[in-house]
Amino acid sequence: MSTEETQESLGRELAALCRRLHACGWVANHDGNVSVRMGDGRILASPTAVSKADVQSDMLVVVDNDGKVVAGSRRVFSEINLHLACYRARPDIRWVVHAHPATATGMAVAGACLFDPPFLAEAVVSLGDRIPLVPYMAPGSETAALEEALLHGDALLLRNHGVLTVGNNAEQAFLRMELVEHLAKIQAAAQVFGGPQALPEADVERLLEARRKAGLGVAVAAANPVVPEAVPANIENLVQEALRRWR
Repeated sequence: MSTEETQESLGRELAALCRRLHACGWVANHDGNVSVRMGDGRILASPTAVSKADVQSDMLVVVDNDGKVVAGSRRVFSEINLHLACYRARPDIRWVVHAHPATATGMAVAGACLFDPPFLAEAVVSLGDRIPLVPYMAPGSETAALEEALLHGDALLLRNHGVLTVGNNAEQAFLRMELVEHLAKIQAAAQVFGGPQALPEADVERLLEARRKAGLGVAVAAANPVVPEAVPANIENLVQEALRRWR
C-alpha cells in the first residue's frame, strides 16, 4: 500500500467499484463481491447481503488470511475463500472482482469456452491467450483448480458461477471484467457468421511477448510483485504501447 493509500481511501475506491459493477448491469440482487489486499496483508472486502448499488465505505469489512472478520460490523460474503485463493496464488494480485455479466456468465453456465482460440489482438495483450474455464466449485470446496488457472490468466470463467478478474489496481480489475464481457458478446455474434476465426499462432506469440514486455504477463507479474506506486493509472496506454511495439 503506497504512502498515499489508506484503508479509508481504499474503502471509498472499493465501494465506488461495487456501484460501478451494478451500474453496468453485471450484478443483481446481492450478487458479486469485491476485495483488495491492503499493505498490511489484511483484506478489505464488500459485505454480504447488500446490493452493490448501495455499498458505502462504512459497510466494508476487514478479514485476515483465514477469512475471519477482524474489523467492521457486517458479515463478509461466503465466497471469501475464492478471493483468498487468488491472493495465495499470486503475490502481484491486489484486487479481486467477481461478477455475473450476462453473456460471459451464460457461457460459464453452459460450460462453453471463451477466447479459445484467441481471435482479437488487443485482447491478447490485455488478458493473454486464454480465459480459463474453471470447473464448478461448491461453496467452501477445494480451490486448487482456481489457483492453477490464475497462473495462466488474469480473467477466469467460473463454471456455473460467473466471471472473476484480478488486477494490480481497481481500474485494471474492472477493465478486465469489461473486456471479458465484450469478448463474449463478440464471440456470440460471430457464431451467426460461422464462428470467430483464430489469430495466426505466430502473431499470438508476438502479442504475448509484447504483453510480457509491457509487464502484463502473468509469469512476469507473479515473479515481480508490482509496487502500488508503479502501477500506471491508465492501463489502456500500456496496451496500446505494447501493440505499437508488436506492429
